[in-house]
Amino acid sequence: MRRFYGGVVRFRALVLILFALASLVCLGLKRLVFVNYDVNDYLPPDSPSTVSIDVMAEEFPGGIPNARVMVRDVTVPQALAYKARLAQVPGVLDVSWLDDAQDVAVPLSAMDQDTLRTYYRDGNALFSVTVSEEDYVQAVTGMRQIIGEDGAMTGSAVSMTNSATGTMDEVQLIGAFGVAFALVVLALTTTSWAEPLLVLLGLGVAVALNGGTNLMFGSVSFVTNASGSILQMAVSLDYSVFLLHRFEECRAPDKPDADAMVEALCLSTSSILSSGLTTVIGFAALVLMRFRLGADLGLALAKGIAISLLTAFLFMPCLLLAACRLSDRLRHRPLLPSFGWFGRLVRRITAPLALAFLLVIAPAYLASNANEFYYGSGQMFGPQSQYSLDTAAIEDAFGKSDTYVLLVPGRDTAVQTALSRDLHGLRHVMSIISYVDMAGAEVPLEYLDGETLSLLMSDEYSRMVLSVDVPYEGADTFALVEDIRALAEKYYPGETYLAGQGVSTYDLMDTVTSDLAKVNLVAVGAVFLVLLLTMRSLWLPVLLVLVIETAIWLNLAVPYFNGTPLFYITYLIISSIQLGATVDYAILMTDRYRENRASLARREALVKTVADTAVSILTSGSVLAVVGLLMGFISSNRLLAEMGLLLGRGAIFSLAAVLFVLPGLLTMTDRLVMGRRRKKTVHKHEMQRGAGR
Repeated sequence: MRRFYGGVVRFRALVLILFALASLVCLGLKRLVFVNYDVNDYLPPDSPSTVSIDVMAEEFPGGIPNARVMVRDVTVPQALAYKARLAQVPGVLDVSWLDDAQDVAVPLSAMDQDTLRTYYRDGNALFSVTVSEEDYVQAVTGMRQIIGEDGAMTGSAVSMTNSATGTMDEVQLIGAFGVAFALVVLALTTTSWAEPLLVLLGLGVAVALNGGTNLMFGSVSFVTNASGSILQMAVSLDYSVFLLHRFEECRAPDKPDADAMVEALCLSTSSILSSGLTTVIGFAALVLMRFRLGADLGLALAKGIAISLLTAFLFMPCLLLAACRLSDRLRHRPLLPSFGWFGRLVRRITAPLALAFLLVIAPAYLASNANEFYYGSGQMFGPQSQYSLDTAAIEDAFGKSDTYVLLVPGRDTAVQTALSRDLHGLRHVMSIISYVDMAGAEVPLEYLDGETLSLLMSDEYSRMVLSVDVPYEGADTFALVEDIRALAEKYYPGETYLAGQGVSTYDLMDTVTSDLAKVNLVAVGAVFLVLLLTMRSLWLPVLLVLVIETAIWLNLAVPYFNGTPLFYITYLIISSIQLGATVDYAILMTDRYRENRASLARREALVKTVADTAVSILTSGSVLAVVGLLMGFISSNRLLAEMGLLLGRGAIFSLAAVLFVLPGLLTMTDRLVMGRRRKKTVHKHEMQRGAGR
């Protein structure tokens, strides 16, 4: 190891050039990474709704309606004119309205009133629109220009467009605030005005390398694109800080800086590497989710932390050595006092805090598992956003509604008629557009024009478009999906396909709830194994994982006690992120305690350990907390905001657990913590006392 680091230091100019070139290339490559804003695209390929969408795309032109557009105060002829204009917007594949279900030449009073109210009510016309996934922004922008500010739009195509146009500006603002805060914290915790800039430069290189290498995935989700760089910066900040503090400790007037850096690298490798590996594993566990958004975020973050580790071990030593003279010229006195007082404070309150910690473990665990959840993207925007206001306007005029598409095999119109009759009998089905509903089973197929027939029947399947008065998710929605599937299965066992936003949300709920136990178990087990191998102790992995997991449970218990529903996706992801991101603090605290116990008694070792590690832990933890909270308060996307809030609050809980609770637990279980080292330490203390006498 010493030989390897010696080589890195010796060829530091070459290392710096290679990293600089790679960073520039990756900054260009990042622009080529496609960002996907559709949560439903990350359902497993074998989920029923995904398979249904694929089959429908093969059998029929157009797709599944993914937008609802309302225009106000129009007559039927004016509504038909709007329909024609909407159909001409680039990216719009299909527009359905009243004339597709009824003959609009007859008086309104003579029409089926339930069907009429589905599309036209009190002078308001509601269109079902299918938008191409590749043209969401262009199509939604074009439709908005046609309907004006008095019109309203909702649906997945609209929500994804709003996410695409608003998220990146917010991400840049969050990143700017995060960098500014990190700069202030680093200025307070270092002793040179140059060192904060050097640390942030190293982080910038790692973030650039990760962003560009995401091109290997082809695309990333909007969650990964919005939070990946920010999380990578906040989580991996401590690697450079740990190395910087070690380097300062190893420097001496009679020792070359290169030798001091090699020594610092050797001394800090174990802590940094074990911290980094546990973080990588915590993120990589998300790959096991069947809901592929977890794999998308997990792979990008795991790769990012691995790159941050390489940057810490290769680029940062060379950068710090190259800037040594500049750092020395810009030295200033420490801006923070010694944390010895803090160590003594923790020593005095360690017993009651440890007891309180043990008492809250069970309630925190139970409360964290009793939350209520949102599963889809229907609640992604705040109540005052344009999307939410438009959705509320449409629901006020027409009620909650969605569009499902059901494919049934063959051209047996008698069976289709029976199925349609039973579907009409379901409480929340308002209208159905299908061959048997429009023409009737008695009308021969050859009497229909080819364009109409192609929308309703293919060589293999008949298509039934159901308008339903349920929201995109909820108990009524999930029950209706189950009822429709049960009826379809009754008439066509194993041969039907159902799709729609509510259907995808149902499958999403079914998928992600099965992921929780698996992902958490693997993440905790893998972190436990890494700690077992690096610390060579059975007790320490148990203790460290218990401390961080309890902090996670406390974090997730807050929404339960507040009565606030969570997005299940963030609930699932945050456990792995908080575990991977904050277990580093516990590892650093434990390593320093064992190191100090080699020469000090328990209580003195506790004080010195807290004093030695508080600055490093607070530097990284405070940045993670502030960046998370900034994301929570700034982001208009409620899913991203919730992830940020949970991350920021989770970092605070983890900081409190590591700084106030873990030291006491280490001293209380000192025999188990030290293991074989304890015998050597006791013998050393006895020899010192003997020498003193």
